[in-house]
Amino acid sequence: MASKGFADRLYRGEADLNIIGRRRTWFLTAALLVVVAIVSFGVRNFELGIEFSGGTQFIMPASVGTQDEAQTAVQRAIDSADVPPETKVGIAQRVGNGGDATYSVRTTSLSQPEATAVKQALVADLGVRQGEISDNRVSAAWGAQVTRQALLGLGIFLVLVLGYLVIRFEWRMAVAAVSSLLLDLVLTAGVYSLVGFEVTPSTVIGFLTILGFALYDVVVVFDKVQENTRGITAGSLRTYAEATNLAVNQTLMRSINTSLVALLPVGGLLFIGAGLLGAGTLKDLGLVLFVGMALAVISSIMFASPLLTVLKDAEPRIRSHNARVTARRTGQRSSDVARGERKRAAASSAGSSSSEADDNDETPVPSMAGTTPRPGARPTGKRNTNRGGRPGGNRPGGKRR
Repeated sequence: MASKGFADRLYRGEADLNIIGRRRTWFLTAALLVVVAIVSFGVRNFELGIEFSGGTQFIMPASVGTQDEAQTAVQRAIDSADVPPETKVGIAQRVGNGGDATYSVRTTSLSQPEATAVKQALVADLGVRQGEISDNRVSAAWGAQVTRQALLGLGIFLVLVLGYLVIRFEWRMAVAAVSSLLLDLVLTAGVYSLVGFEVTPSTVIGFLTILGFALYDVVVVFDKVQENTRGITAGSLRTYAEATNLAVNQTLMRSINTSLVALLPVGGLLFIGAGLLGAGTLKDLGLVLFVGMALAVISSIMFASPLLTVLKDAEPRIRSHNARVTARRTGQRSSDVARGERKRAAASSAGSSSSEADDNDETPVPSMAGTTPRPGARPTGKRNTNRGGRPGGNRPGGKRR
């Protein structure tokens, strides 16, 4: 029968990848990445969007067109006015409904003469009255409020997740899962800080979205771990780490398939929508989802599960079980070694005896039967007796009395 390929063994959960056994490597890698992210937070910080850093706000009637057209008009006005070329334009937001609806477009902070120049360029470009377009300076209060609400939502989410995992599994699994979620958030934020991606409200929404995906993958892996380790202390075949490693191998293909199914549409949203088609509104959301989902799958396999084994190995019941399994294997190895040595000794002894027998081989010649009687043996011939039964009665030449 032909041997199975790696892809086939991976699909069947038989790849036997030693993921848990290399947990020190994964922990060291995660620690280094976290240190790099924290250093980047302090040195490079984040490229905050207009909503978080404040700036100048331009308000115009919704009759000028769509939101994208209003945002494009502000960009054209900035390009034509005497303002710094690095001035950024935020996403247009619709305020109100019906005939009173307006568009609000934010830019980086402009001086009053610069804001007036942009407003005049808008009036000329859009063909509206000057009083229909207004400008005012805005602070970063709105962005700070969004951040506070996001952190509040994150805290509530983590508390609910922790409670669910404690009820569904146990507290050690809950701690490992939440630690994996936090690692995913820190590393995703580190990518934003290192590369210089702009942080917008869409980015904050994306951060909250990837938590659900990361939690799903962790729960799938831990459910298989619980199945493999149920009643494990009653036997002595596998340690807890080995049973967890088996569960990771059995769910590895499912995690890969899930990540591919999720990343393909997000990648299309990011690379095709934002990259090729130029839909800037999709860039912020697509980027955080792509980076966060990819890291979520990796962290659930190479961080959450190894961390769970560390927490479980510290439990006295599991520690005793692991010691019993190790002692049993050590005893088996000792017995196998002793048995092998006895077999080699017996084979060596048998070989020596055979060699001596070959050297002293003198084949005895069998003697003829009856030629040499044994000492004390009676003759085998018949005795001659006379009629009276006395010996010598019929001897030749004998006289009858």
